Amino acid sequence: MAAIETEGLTRLFGDRRAVDGVSMTVPDHSVYGVLGRNGAGKTTTMKMLTGLLRPSSGVARVCGVDVVKDRRGAARKIGALLEAHGFYGHLSGRENLDLTRRLLGLATTEVDRVLDVVDMTRDGGRRVGDYSLGMRQRLGIARALLGSPPVLMLDEPTNGLDPDGIADMRHFLRELPIRAGATVLLSSHLLGEIEQTATHVGVIHQGRLVVEGELARLKAELAPEIGLRVDDPARARAVLRSRDLTLSDDADGLVAQLRPGDNHDQVCAALNRDLVAAGVAVFSIGARAPSLEGVYRAASAVSRRPVSEPV
Repeated sequence: MAAIETEGLTRLFGDRRAVDGVSMTVPDHSVYGVLGRNGAGKTTTMKMLTGLLRPSSGVARVCGVDVVKDRRGAARKIGALLEAHGFYGHLSGRENLDLTRRLLGLATTEVDRVLDVVDMTRDGGRRVGDYSLGMRQRLGIARALLGSPPVLMLDEPTNGLDPDGIADMRHFLRELPIRAGATVLLSSHLLGEIEQTATHVGVIHQGRLVVEGELARLKAELAPEIGLRVDDPARARAVLRSRDLTLSDDADGLVAQLRPGDNHDQVCAALNRDLVAAGVAVFSIGARAPSLEGVYRAASAVSRRPVSEPV
């Protein structure tokens, strides 16, 4: 049984379809990354799954429990960190967690357990007002883990963190299915963070789920690519288009999408020769490993939108 399943999940705000017929499957004990631009519908989808918003139509099940028909039953399956943490800064992390623990009617040992899961046992006695943002994020996850829910939902968990904090959170999230025994559903608009964290991905564009699946498989299905760094991108584009290659830009330069059956080495040699003959200085050229960025570009093409990385 999948940890999360939706069928035609839709949410309207007036005439606007914030989420439009999303049918997704989140495998048990996976880290599933929901990727899309700000405003694509990621947070709205998660709010419907947690029961904070009622779907306009469609079905959503968490661990087999229908979210609409049994909202309380579904809520017991979920631990969520979707918006502001809402901690009391003058209380310690342990005291903040204990307040939630009492509301949930859980054993006193639960606070120690979740602090251990998020590696904050030593810091549990400190005032939350003295915590870094990364520590507050971990404390929020600890609160979501109270009661051992089988599903954990995190909305933009690396927002606002510095580079060290992002790297630390990334490593932590990868280990959560083992450490907490939970399926993790996280949303982000950052390609790199999802690629280094998730086992499965779903791309949402303008409220629609345009692609989903195991990340390794989605990468393997991509057509091969060649990355180029040149001194004159405009002239290089003209040369590449003359060979009928699909082009895009990334942080390092140009990317040429090859056709099925193309030989990397032969195409690289031919492109290098043509570019030099056209007066373009080639700084680097070579085959690129499949990436989540390529998956996103392919999904963007399917949705008939301009190809670009989300911002």
